[in-house]
Amino acid sequence: MTEDPLIAGIELGGTKCVVILAQGPDAIHERVEIPTTSPEETLAAAERAIDQWQGFAALGIASFGPVSINPSAADYGFITSTPKPGWAGTDVAKRLGARYGVPAGFHSDVVGAALGEARWGAAAGLADLAYVTVGTGIGVGLIGHGRPVDGLTHSELGHIRPQRSSGDDWTGVCPFHGSCIEGLASGPAIAARTGVKGQDLPPDHPAWEGVVHALAQLLHTITLTGVPRRIVMGGGVMVGSQFLFPRIRQAFRRSLNGYVAIPDIEDVDTFIVPPALGHNAGPLGAIVLGQQALEGR
Repeated sequence: MTEDPLIAGIELGGTKCVVILAQGPDAIHERVEIPTTSPEETLAAAERAIDQWQGFAALGIASFGPVSINPSAADYGFITSTPKPGWAGTDVAKRLGARYGVPAGFHSDVVGAALGEARWGAAAGLADLAYVTVGTGIGVGLIGHGRPVDGLTHSELGHIRPQRSSGDDWTGVCPFHGSCIEGLASGPAIAARTGVKGQDLPPDHPAWEGVVHALAQLLHTITLTGVPRRIVMGGGVMVGSQFLFPRIRQAFRRSLNGYVAIPDIEDVDTFIVPPALGHNAGPLGAIVLGQQALEGR
């Protein structure tokens, strides 16, 4: 059996950047966490870490977005219209790829996490899945037939506008859309609405009802794409608040109301699950992106 190649990976997140040298979850040789501050400071710190490593065959980069994933576009590999101050128009993939001279794979951080969970985690053995991250932002990575489902760009399902709960007219925090899913249910939205970070908010706080309502509608929409055989939900809000899973499953079941009557979907306990790789889903997804670049995929 051929040994998996050694890959350098970068998960560039909204609050931290993880740089990893690995072959898989059981062969992580180096792992470095770097705060995500300014583009130059963050990328330079990542480069200093990778510069110490020898013998990696490819590089995988999974970045917060929106990002340009069209290889023929002039801004391929750039972060584009992000609300994160200072990061719009930042070259990530071209800069790092040129520095190391190895095949480089690039995609959104949530697609990276989806690939990681599909290869080694909660969706192992499934070629079709969705990964939903609920943290600093809300994003969805769709994988179909083992490959990211994308075209002109990657999905931005975290910015769909949900039907609001009766009597709830809070404006939300998204600078582009106000009360989209991200504007209502992300970590910053929870903190803005309650004055308390999500990880410190009691499970019985009424603000969770709005979060559950919005996220259930997001899962309803994802399911109606017809793609996922499983939905994996990660990110700081979900990983830190496991009590949300049964509530979201119940709200999802109510929202779908028996439509798409397929056993895999009706068994909500196995259809909507936490990540098996935890906080390593994204970094290990970057390793998969590097492997795919090495294979010319």
